[in-house]
Amino acid sequence: MEHTEEFLKIAENARSRVTEISVEEAREKIENGAILIDVREDNEFAAGHAAGATHIGRGVIERDIIGKFPDKDAELILYCGGGFRSALAADNLQKMGYTNVLSMAGGWTAWTDAGAPTE
Repeated sequence: MEHTEEFLKIAENARSRVTEISVEEAREKIENGAILIDVREDNEFAAGHAAGATHIGRGVIERDIIGKFPDKDAELILYCGGGFRSALAADNLQKMGYTNVLSMAGGWTAWTDAGAPTE
């Protein structure tokens, strides 16, 4: 997907405040209890997603996160298609008081390229 200069600018700004981890790091953290959240659109999630991922779309995550995961210290790993939307979402969750939010670098593309399990 081609991104505009404006979108990349705000995504890079958010990424400067967010911790990004690799697929391998994410899988290890998930094995140890971290929660994997897919922030892609409904149709993207329905077409395929990381095994065990919870879906909370980027458009509603700020509204719905507290109802689904009220523990603001829970380890949350967000991913999207390529790592930009998850960084934007992670940045906002941090602003909401979540203390252990991570963004998976490369998103769904990196997950599938690594041969990680999907549903």
